Amino acid sequence: MKKTVFYFLLSAMIGTYNLANANTQEISIKIQKGRFSPSQIEIPANTKVKLVINNLDDTPEEFESHDLNREVLIQGNSSASIYIGPLAPGRYKFEGEFSPETAQGVVIVK
Repeated sequence: MKKTVFYFLLSAMIGTYNLANANTQEISIKIQKGRFSPSQIEIPANTKVKLVINNLDDTPEEFESHDLNREVLIQGNSSASIYIGPLAPGRYKFEGEFSPETAQGVVIVK
C-alpha cells in the first residue's frame, strides 16, 4: 500500500513538472556580427521564459544582464539556453560583454 501511494505521488509530481515545462515560452535570439537579433523582445509578466541564444559568429560572446541577474558565455558557432522570469512589468537590459557598443538589447515585460 505504501509503495502504491509513493508511486502515485511520484507520478503526479513528474506530471506536474512536465506540464509546467511544456507551458514555458521559448524565444530565440541570435548573435551575428556583434549584434543581437532581435535586440528587443517582449514577454508577458509573471511568466517563465526560456531564451535560446545562438551565436552565429566565429568568436565567443557573453550574454550579460545585471537587470536579469544572468550571465552566460556562448562559444562561437554554438548556442546556450537560460531561463528568465517570472518577471514584473518593466524593461530589463542585456548586452554582449565582448561587444558592448553594438551588442545591446532589452526585454520588455508587459
